[in-house]
Amino acid sequence: MFTLSSPPDGFIEDPFPFYDQLLDQTPVCPQPDGSFLICKHADLSAIYRDTNIYVSDKKTAFGPKFGQGSALYEHHTTSLVFNDPPLHTRVRRIMTAALTPKALARMEPGLIDVVDQLLDTMPREPDLIDDFAATIPVQIIGNLLDVPMTERGPLRDWSLAILGALEPTLTRTQLEQGNRAVSEFKTYLQDLIARRKATPGDPDTDVLTRLIFGDSHGELTENELIHNCIFILNAGHETTTNLIGSSLALLHDHADQRAKLARDPSLITSCIEEVLRFRSPNQFGNRETTRPVAIGGYEIPAGTNLHLCIGAANRDPEVFDNPTHFDITRHPNRHLAFAGGPHVCVGLTLARMEGRIAIDRFLKKYPKFSLSPSRTYGRRIRFHGPAHLPTRLF
Repeated sequence: MFTLSSPPDGFIEDPFPFYDQLLDQTPVCPQPDGSFLICKHADLSAIYRDTNIYVSDKKTAFGPKFGQGSALYEHHTTSLVFNDPPLHTRVRRIMTAALTPKALARMEPGLIDVVDQLLDTMPREPDLIDDFAATIPVQIIGNLLDVPMTERGPLRDWSLAILGALEPTLTRTQLEQGNRAVSEFKTYLQDLIARRKATPGDPDTDVLTRLIFGDSHGELTENELIHNCIFILNAGHETTTNLIGSSLALLHDHADQRAKLARDPSLITSCIEEVLRFRSPNQFGNRETTRPVAIGGYEIPAGTNLHLCIGAANRDPEVFDNPTHFDITRHPNRHLAFAGGPHVCVGLTLARMEGRIAIDRFLKKYPKFSLSPSRTYGRRIRFHGPAHLPTRLF
């Protein structure tokens, strides 16, 4: 039996053959701790839509994992992604109002400037993660919250440590690093919020100002405000880094698709969608049952944790023709990379815009880039993408 807490050799480096096997043999896979791994696209879609039977609140699950009262417990039980209405509704409305098409259109020139500056100053043999993919979302989210440029240095490490604590199993070091990152990030944000209260920004472009002063649906408590600012960075950092990194790796490895995109640059939009399907930056979601349910022939009790395998669902042959083939012209492409239902990713349009602009402008400047064989992938189960992409530019 496949066990998520102790996966087979090779799974972390390349989980996709294991997903294919799960889809074929055990698409609903019971786990030793009583939880269930759910793999089929139709099951995930139904679970995402039903917020009465399947809830996002993780207080019960995260108490033993992080320790009641710990910094990680406080963060992950207060942020948007692990909450249900009414908190989820209030926070999401404020964030959505700040990420309107008009607001995103105003952000695009700044994003282009960030990407072009990175491309113009890149060494001839860069690491396309450290020198490009990981830098873009930190700068864009820094702009979104109007974090001073001189204060952005710790943001990436804080984000990696906090998200790392969401892995199925944790070492003592990971737990300590995650708790320390939350505490340090909170201290920084308390100071930034105090400065922003004294000198507010433009609520049409500054999400932090909008979150501080609320809207017609009310204001957030200071604790809610702090943890959802942390969430904004975390939700948009590693996932977008993985999207950009995986796009570059896949286009390098699939010369036919790279040539197709070179002939028709308008395919960049569908290319990004195919990367989101083929190498979903976030491989897993979670829900908890509120009452007994039947899924895939199993009777699942109330209070059961469900691991929603996005990476497998996006390869489901009942939904996608030839799902193991990377095809930048794929249509339709009903992937679940951004989850679904009321919890569909609030920043999906921004993430797509970052991926589209980053890859389009990179390929125009360096169309013949070549990756080194020494690339490595991250050691995460929940999040998947290259950790290092040593490259030669031509």
